[in-house]
Amino acid sequence: MRGGADSARVRRRRNAFHDEGATRVTPDATAGRPAAAASLLVIAAVVSVQAGSAVATTLFDQVGPAGAVLYRLVFAALVLLAIWRPRPLEAGRDGVVLVVAFGITLAAMNLCFYEALDRIPLGIAVTFEFVGPLLVGLLGSRRPLDLVWVASAAAGVLLLTRPSGSASAAGIGFALLAGGFWAAYILLSARIGRAFAGGRGLALAMGVGGVLMVIPGALAAGGDLVDPGAAAVGAAAGLLSSVIPYSLELEALRRIPVGTFGVLMSMEPAVAALIGLVALSQGLGAPDVLGIGLVVVASAGVLGVSPGEAPTEA
Repeated sequence: MRGGADSARVRRRRNAFHDEGATRVTPDATAGRPAAAASLLVIAAVVSVQAGSAVATTLFDQVGPAGAVLYRLVFAALVLLAIWRPRPLEAGRDGVVLVVAFGITLAAMNLCFYEALDRIPLGIAVTFEFVGPLLVGLLGSRRPLDLVWVASAAAGVLLLTRPSGSASAAGIGFALLAGGFWAAYILLSARIGRAFAGGRGLALAMGVGGVLMVIPGALAAGGDLVDPGAAAVGAAAGLLSSVIPYSLELEALRRIPVGTFGVLMSMEPAVAALIGLVALSQGLGAPDVLGIGLVVVASAGVLGVSPGEAPTEA
């Protein structure tokens, strides 16, 4: 009888082992699904941002870049404030200072970027702007391999700034300024995230940025600012450029590592070039395409292992 009991125990252990193995295999087989879905969310966010930029360019002749920025920030602020319902003083005086600094950064970043878009193709503008997040990632790393990414980015920038290229000096300057403000945005967003829950800090900063852009936007647009058609296009630009991508990025960051997120975000210059070609008929020469590709590779190499904040954009 003892031998029969031992055999039964062995059979039970064997069955338990197989059952446990089955339960282990099943999650591994499906573990990639949430990550794949999150990756699609990031790609959708990237496409949404660049589509919003393309939509905004159609407003420049009517309301100017400053008027388009005013539309974007105001409509995005209205939606985000309605969603998050923040209290201005909930993080104390330090929180107010952070929100104001963040709002100034948002306004300046978007104004410089739209001024660049008014002068150079979308893909090239985004590529130069991406130098900001790239530098933030490099400052947080000390790997010898980073020298390769620096060289790749430098070669890409040199190709894009060649005398016979598609980019004007003023457009490049505004895009680089936008990149600098994007770097400041990334650094400030970390502090905002610690001071405010969810998107409350961003919602307040959007409101501050919108208020700051009222005078420049009104001066640039004049009476066209209250045109219903222009306002509708501006609302679409705000939703596509800020509200939708920010929501998608927040959800994606809950499911994938920051490094993976950074690699996917590095696709932005390439996506911008494609949308510029399809939506705005902005063809690029082979050296421009190669330059954009080199910056994309450099960004993916740096941001893919960066321990810092994700390069989200609002």
